[in-house]
Amino acid sequence: MKLSKFCSEELITFSLKSTNKNGVLKELVELAGKSNLVKDTEELLHDVMERENLVTTGVGYGVAFPHAKTKATKGIVIAFGRSEKGIEFDAMDHKPVQLYFLIAAPEDAIGAHLNVMARLSYIMKSEENRTKMMKVTSPGELLQMIDTVE
Repeated sequence: MKLSKFCSEELITFSLKSTNKNGVLKELVELAGKSNLVKDTEELLHDVMERENLVTTGVGYGVAFPHAKTKATKGIVIAFGRSEKGIEFDAMDHKPVQLYFLIAAPEDAIGAHLNVMARLSYIMKSEENRTKMMKVTSPGELLQMIDTVE
């Protein structure tokens, strides 16, 4: 699966400015809002925060996958953010999160968003891949990585 078809260079930042969970979510939604598939960033933020309040999307190992099925988008969108020092995110392992993949999917997306999450989870389960992701310096390099890493 080519994950880059759901993301683009303008939806990637290597320097998240936020220092808390809500700030990170807002920043990621603003990034996602640069996609022409996102119709309403306020609704997307509401839906992402509502989902996050159910159970944390901080899966551990410095990784989080905030996501929502929402009317605010007309296609699957991935936004990526990185924090060098990490941000407290209520992760399952109680450690700060450095790598964030926001996934927004339309409400009628049956299984496609689950496939996206499964692929990203598979990539990020490797310590080697997480280390590489912390060193990537260009959006193009990140997109190539998520498409080609084994």
